[in-house]
Amino acid sequence: MAAVTMRLPVPRKPAVVNAPRGPEKHLVAPGDTITTDTGYMRGHGTYVEDDKLIASVAGVVERVNKLICVRALNTRYNGEVGDVVVGRITEVQQKRWKVETYSRLDSVLLLSSINLPGGELRRRSIEDELAMRDCLQEGDLISAEVQSVFTDGALSLHTRSLKYGKLSQGVLIQVSPSLVKRQKTHFHDLPCGASVILGNNGYIWIYPTSEQRDEETGGFITNLEPVSMSDREVISRVRNCIVALVTHKLMLFDTSVLYCYEASLPHQDLTFLISISSVQNCCVSRLPAVVHSGSLNTAAVQDLMEHF
Repeated sequence: MAAVTMRLPVPRKPAVVNAPRGPEKHLVAPGDTITTDTGYMRGHGTYVEDDKLIASVAGVVERVNKLICVRALNTRYNGEVGDVVVGRITEVQQKRWKVETYSRLDSVLLLSSINLPGGELRRRSIEDELAMRDCLQEGDLISAEVQSVFTDGALSLHTRSLKYGKLSQGVLIQVSPSLVKRQKTHFHDLPCGASVILGNNGYIWIYPTSEQRDEETGGFITNLEPVSMSDREVISRVRNCIVALVTHKLMLFDTSVLYCYEASLPHQDLTFLISISSVQNCCVSRLPAVVHSGSLNTAAVQDLMEHF
């Protein structure tokens, strides 16, 4: 009979990330030494002094192979190709619009990068250039996608898809771009009756969900129908839930917003919608780890409702 060795259980030590896979992310302040190894390359948010790689901004250290950079926690929006953004028209120029997207430079929306009214596919003429203000003018809010990034960092936008275009009635919230989680889609129709556009640039647009979508307008026809009081209450509640999540520095995506909204439903008093601190204390204080994991836990929602 073979001998069996037994030992008492001992607590396991946390696994350490191997060096080839990259060091564990950690926060640094300006002036902190990141590493003294001269084999690493200097990235954004760092500088070299006395053979030391030092952080120049406060943020999270990120490593890609031999490149080390510091991603600032509170900074302007640095656009990437494919990002969904919400912006405001600031100027109408020759064959282009200037769009404010909370980046270091104003973004550019070319006349050739939009859908013509009616969805026509043709070359832009001088008549189209003279009618640019009929499509978009100063102060209009739009949703667009980043098409390319210029050498100076400015963004080139496009609204060729019918889901992009002018935004009509809703509520705009400005948050830090670092709190918006990158996902495959940033257009979410919540089951509560409101829709949310989570712009990668930190601009969030909340609007009532429309039952019929007109796909022949090219995305530049404004809907000015009156919004019912029930839709306004839902939009106000969603807006306060997002503000509560932002106050506690929690990532924003469809699951976290929906979870916070369901946690606030037992409070039907309209004065509760006005008090942001009440939303924070009642909703966010009991948010479990599901907000960070990205999956909605039904049992956790029911457990949260029982404590109200």
